[in-house]
Amino acid sequence: MRHKFLGTGEPGYHPLRKLRTILSGLRYAVLYDFSVAWKLLFSLGVLGFALYARDWVDSLLIIVVTGLVIVAEIMNSAIEALCDFVETRHNEKIKIIKDIAAAGVGVAMLAWLLVLGFELERMLRIFWA
Repeated sequence: MRHKFLGTGEPGYHPLRKLRTILSGLRYAVLYDFSVAWKLLFSLGVLGFALYARDWVDSLLIIVVTGLVIVAEIMNSAIEALCDFVETRHNEKIKIIKDIAAAGVGVAMLAWLLVLGFELERMLRIFWA
Protein backbone atom coordinates (compact mmCIF):
# COMPACT_ATOMS: atom_id res chain seq x y z
CA MET A 1 0.00 0.00 0.00
CA ARG A 2 1.27 3.44 -0.84
CA HIS A 3 2.22 5.61 2.14
CA LYS A 4 0.36 8.88 1.63
CA PHE A 5 2.90 11.07 3.46
CA LEU A 6 6.18 9.49 2.41
CA GLY A 7 5.13 8.54 -1.12
CA THR A 8 6.65 5.07 -0.77
CA GLY A 9 5.19 1.62 -1.39
CA GLU A 10 2.84 0.23 -4.00
CA PRO A 11 -0.03 2.34 -5.28
CA GLY A 12 -3.59 1.31 -4.46
CA TYR A 13 -5.48 0.23 -1.40
CA HIS A 14 -5.95 -3.49 -0.81
CA PRO A 15 -8.35 -4.20 2.10
CA LEU A 16 -7.58 -7.93 2.07
CA ARG A 17 -3.86 -7.23 2.41
CA LYS A 18 -4.64 -4.90 5.30
CA LEU A 19 -6.80 -7.57 6.97
CA ARG A 20 -4.07 -10.18 6.47
CA THR A 21 -1.56 -7.82 8.12
CA ILE A 22 -3.91 -7.22 11.06
CA LEU A 23 -4.51 -10.95 11.58
CA SER A 24 -0.80 -11.69 11.28
CA GLY A 25 0.03 -9.11 13.94
CA LEU A 26 -2.71 -10.37 16.25
CA ARG A 27 -1.58 -13.98 15.80
CA TYR A 28 2.00 -12.99 16.56
CA ALA A 29 0.91 -11.06 19.68
CA VAL A 30 -1.17 -13.96 21.03
CA LEU A 31 1.42 -16.66 20.27
CA TYR A 32 4.55 -14.82 21.42
CA ASP A 33 3.35 -12.38 24.09
CA PHE A 34 2.04 -14.24 27.14
CA SER A 35 0.54 -11.06 28.63
CA VAL A 36 -1.74 -10.72 25.60
CA ALA A 37 -2.64 -14.42 25.51
CA TRP A 38 -3.72 -14.84 29.13
CA LYS A 39 -5.76 -11.63 29.14
CA LEU A 40 -7.53 -12.69 25.98
CA LEU A 41 -8.27 -16.19 27.29
CA PHE A 42 -9.48 -14.95 30.68
CA SER A 43 -11.73 -12.36 29.04
CA LEU A 44 -13.16 -14.95 26.67
CA GLY A 45 -14.07 -17.10 29.66
CA VAL A 46 -15.87 -14.28 31.46
CA LEU A 47 -17.46 -13.20 28.17
CA GLY A 48 -18.75 -16.73 27.59
CA PHE A 49 -20.28 -16.68 31.07
CA ALA A 50 -21.93 -13.31 30.39
CA LEU A 51 -23.30 -14.48 27.05
CA TYR A 52 -24.63 -17.63 28.67
CA ALA A 53 -26.44 -15.43 31.22
CA ARG A 54 -27.72 -13.31 28.32
CA ASP A 55 -26.29 -10.11 29.78
CA TRP A 56 -25.77 -8.27 26.49
CA VAL A 57 -24.72 -4.89 27.89
CA ASP A 58 -22.27 -6.59 30.24
CA SER A 59 -20.92 -8.63 27.34
CA LEU A 60 -20.33 -5.49 25.30
CA LEU A 61 -18.58 -3.83 28.25
CA ILE A 62 -16.31 -6.86 28.62
CA ILE A 63 -15.51 -6.74 24.90
CA VAL A 64 -14.66 -3.02 25.10
CA VAL A 65 -12.35 -3.25 28.12
CA THR A 66 -10.71 -6.39 26.73
CA GLY A 67 -10.08 -4.57 23.46
CA LEU A 68 -8.62 -1.66 25.42
CA VAL A 69 -6.19 -3.81 27.40
CA ILE A 70 -5.17 -5.90 24.37
CA VAL A 71 -4.46 -2.76 22.33
CA ALA A 72 -2.44 -1.33 25.21
CA GLU A 73 -0.43 -4.56 25.54
CA ILE A 74 0.24 -4.75 21.79
CA MET A 75 1.32 -1.10 21.65
CA ASN A 76 3.54 -1.61 24.69
CA SER A 77 5.16 -4.65 23.05
CA ALA A 78 5.70 -2.70 19.84
CA ILE A 79 7.26 0.25 21.70
CA GLU A 80 9.54 -2.07 23.69
CA ALA A 81 10.62 -3.93 20.54
CA LEU A 82 11.32 -0.67 18.73
CA CYS A 83 13.31 0.68 21.68
CA ASP A 84 15.35 -2.54 21.88
CA PHE A 85 15.97 -2.37 18.13
CA VAL A 86 17.16 1.24 18.28
CA GLU A 87 19.29 0.91 21.41
CA THR A 88 20.63 -2.48 22.51
CA ARG A 89 22.61 -1.17 25.48
CA HIS A 90 21.10 0.25 28.68
CA ASN A 91 19.89 3.81 28.16
CA GLU A 92 18.02 5.85 30.78
CA LYS A 93 15.92 7.62 28.14
CA ILE A 94 14.83 4.29 26.65
CA LYS A 95 14.00 3.07 30.17
CA ILE A 96 11.73 6.09 30.70
CA ILE A 97 9.99 5.48 27.36
CA LYS A 98 9.40 1.84 28.28
CA ASP A 99 8.15 2.81 31.75
CA ILE A 100 5.64 5.24 30.25
CA ALA A 101 4.40 2.56 27.84
CA ALA A 102 4.06 0.13 30.74
CA ALA A 103 2.11 2.75 32.71
CA GLY A 104 -0.38 2.94 29.83
CA VAL A 105 -0.85 -0.81 30.08
CA GLY A 106 -1.24 -0.48 33.84
CA VAL A 107 -4.08 2.04 33.51
CA ALA A 108 -5.87 -0.09 30.91
CA MET A 109 -5.32 -3.20 33.01
CA LEU A 110 -6.81 -1.53 36.09
CA ALA A 111 -9.99 -0.72 34.16
CA TRP A 112 -10.04 -4.26 32.74
CA LEU A 113 -9.60 -5.88 36.15
CA LEU A 114 -12.28 -3.69 37.74
CA VAL A 115 -14.85 -4.43 35.06
CA LEU A 116 -14.10 -8.16 34.91
CA GLY A 117 -14.00 -8.40 38.70
CA PHE A 118 -17.35 -6.67 39.18
CA GLU A 119 -18.95 -8.62 36.34
CA LEU A 120 -17.61 -11.96 37.54
CA GLU A 121 -18.71 -11.27 41.11
CA ARG A 122 -22.19 -10.24 40.00
CA MET A 123 -22.59 -13.24 37.69
CA LEU A 124 -21.40 -15.68 40.36
CA ARG A 125 -23.84 -14.13 42.86
CA ILE A 126 -26.68 -14.60 40.36
CA PHE A 127 -25.51 -18.11 39.48
CA TRP A 128 -25.35 -19.30 43.10
CA ALA A 129 -28.69 -17.68 44.07
